Amino acid sequence: MSSNDTIKIGLMGCGHVATYGHLPAIMDTPALKLNAIFEPNPERLRATQEQFQVPHAFTDAEAFLASDIEAVTITSPAPVHLHNVLAAAEHRKPVLCEKPLAMSEGESLRMIEAMQRAGQPLFVGFTYRFSPTAMQIRELVQRRAIGEVRSLRLIYLWACHGKYCVSGDPASGSNFRRDGRMVEGGPMVDCGVHQIDLARWWLGSEVTRQQAVGIWVDEYDAPDHMYMHLDHANGAHTMVEMSYSYGHTIAQTRPQFKYELIGTEGLILFDRESHLFELRNSAGVQTLPYHGEKNFHGMYAAFADAIRTGQPGPLATAQDGLIATRIATAGVAQVMKNRTK
Repeated sequence: MSSNDTIKIGLMGCGHVATYGHLPAIMDTPALKLNAIFEPNPERLRATQEQFQVPHAFTDAEAFLASDIEAVTITSPAPVHLHNVLAAAEHRKPVLCEKPLAMSEGESLRMIEAMQRAGQPLFVGFTYRFSPTAMQIRELVQRRAIGEVRSLRLIYLWACHGKYCVSGDPASGSNFRRDGRMVEGGPMVDCGVHQIDLARWWLGSEVTRQQAVGIWVDEYDAPDHMYMHLDHANGAHTMVEMSYSYGHTIAQTRPQFKYELIGTEGLILFDRESHLFELRNSAGVQTLPYHGEKNFHGMYAAFADAIRTGQPGPLATAQDGLIATRIATAGVAQVMKNRTK
């Protein structure tokens, strides 16, 4: 493939995250061409094909992978990531897989081994990395704008679409979107892996010890509100707080999404709900340009570059995905094992 070739992409799984994030970004990336989609639900497949004017659409995964595509992005539910990645490896396609990479460390290792045998790269869709906010935080940490980072507080509390199909109305029935995420492991496995990855990426330091606390506000097997405490090799500490039950039964929810980095010489503060992004140190207070926490377009530009150059750049590697999965699933398993009521 020459540097001027457009890369033909195929996408597996046409759910909500695909239609609001992945597919628009692929179509807006000049180096990529959306050539095919796979979705086992025929109605959803047809609607997605019409919405995005995709040339080819398949309900059969084998036919999809054998079609004229050069790389695969996987946005299917987490429990089928393993099957999808193994199938893509058989067809020797580079893969960008949504987070979490897998449901367990063992599944992650099987994916990595299969892709290595195929001689193809496997990346993980940690799209938070590509927000200009996250990239600027990394640059500030690297140039020691707040001295040595000692503590990170990464907080994401929300209702995960609410307990009921209609907010505040039990008669409307259980919300299947929230149910699915809880069955897949709950907030720490589903979204907490983003924060775990950011902490490692910002600090450039591995996690050496972890401790988890789980709270059951709702009645799922997995905890719906969790704290994860991570000690890093460089002496820093990260606290990740994740909730899918923060106002889950009320009509008007009020989520929280914050990054706080505490250093020996200052603070970095980000608050999504108030559009705050600040650097505070001895020089004063610097207001930084606000951006949201996700950037699918940046991630797909990086995916195209990685396919062409063979270098991951800022993309999260399969090893990054494995580490985040290992930390999150071990924390959930720990608190479920120790649950007293």
